[in-house]
Amino acid sequence: MSKRGKYEDRLDPALWAYIDSVNAWYPPEVAGLPIGRQRDVYDRMCRAFHQAYPPKVTAVDHVIGDGSFAVPVRRYQLHGKAARASVVYYHGGGFILGGLDSHDDICAELCAGTGFEVLSVDYRLAPEHPHPAAFDDALAAFTWAAGTTSLPIVLCGESGGGNLAAAVAQAARRHVRAPVGQVLIYPGLGGDESKGSYVEHAEAPLLSLSDIAFYRDVRSGKRQSPADPTFSPLRDTDFSGLPPTVIITAECDPLSSDGETYRDRIVAAGGKAWWHEEPHLVHSFLRARTTVPATAEAFARIIDAVATLGRGEWPY
Repeated sequence: MSKRGKYEDRLDPALWAYIDSVNAWYPPEVAGLPIGRQRDVYDRMCRAFHQAYPPKVTAVDHVIGDGSFAVPVRRYQLHGKAARASVVYYHGGGFILGGLDSHDDICAELCAGTGFEVLSVDYRLAPEHPHPAAFDDALAAFTWAAGTTSLPIVLCGESGGGNLAAAVAQAARRHVRAPVGQVLIYPGLGGDESKGSYVEHAEAPLLSLSDIAFYRDVRSGKRQSPADPTFSPLRDTDFSGLPPTVIITAECDPLSSDGETYRDRIVAAGGKAWWHEEPHLVHSFLRARTTVPATAEAFARIIDAVATLGRGEWPY
C-alpha cells in the first residue's frame, strides 16, 4: 500500500478515513502471503463493510449449468415491482479474490435502486483457474441468462469484473439476445501502461501499478498472449456492434485512462459510449458509499446508468 504522498491534500478527509480503514485490515507482508491467506483477509474486510439489504430485496443462491459448466450465482429481486430488465454482475477482486459475498450488499442496492433483477456471478478464480476460466464462466452466465429470461440484459462489472463485462460484451455482440447495455466501474481493460493515469497515478492509494502487474501475472496462463481480447478488451481490433456503454472511473486510479480509451474506441467505431472520471476518488470507492458523499453521488450515477440502459434510453 502506498503512503499518502501527493494525495495528502488531494483526497477528502472522509475518503482518507475509508482508505485507512481498508489498509488496517492488511498486514505489511500481505503481498507475500499465500493466495488463500490473502482471500481470508479480503473476505474479513468485506464483511466489515457489509451493509444491510434495502427493504423488499431478497436473494437466492443456485448453480447454473447444463452439464458442460456449473457456475454459482445469486439472484436478487425487488418484491412488489415487476423488473423491466436483468443485470448480470461481475464482482471485482483482481481475478483472485471475492465471490458472491464480497459484493453482496452492492448488488442488493443495485437491485433496489433500479428495480431490476440482478444476477451476481461467482466465476472461477486464479491461480487455481487461470485465464480463460473466469471469462468462460462470465460468458456462460450471460448465455444462460439470455436463454432463461425475456428481459433486456445489462452487463455490469467492477474492476476485474469490468474487464469480464467488456469481454463478454465483445464476445456476445452478435448474439440473438445481445446485451442492451454495459456499465463498467473502474475497469482494467489492458491499456497502455506507459502513459496517462498509469504514469500519473502509478502509486495511488488502494491500487498501484505493481498491484496491477501482480494480479495480471497470477491470472495469466503459461502461454497467455497480451493481445487476447478476452484477456485485455482494449487489444481487440473491432469495437463495432458493442452495446451502449457507460464507464465510470476514479481520477486517482492507474486504471482510469482505460475508460477514456475504451470510450474513444467505441465512438470511433460508430457506437455509443460515455466515460465519466469521478474527481478525487480512488479505486474500489464503492465500499465508501455510506461514509463519503462524493462516493454516494458516484454510486447514484452508476445506478442511474444501469437503469437508463435497461430502459433502452441514451441521454448521454
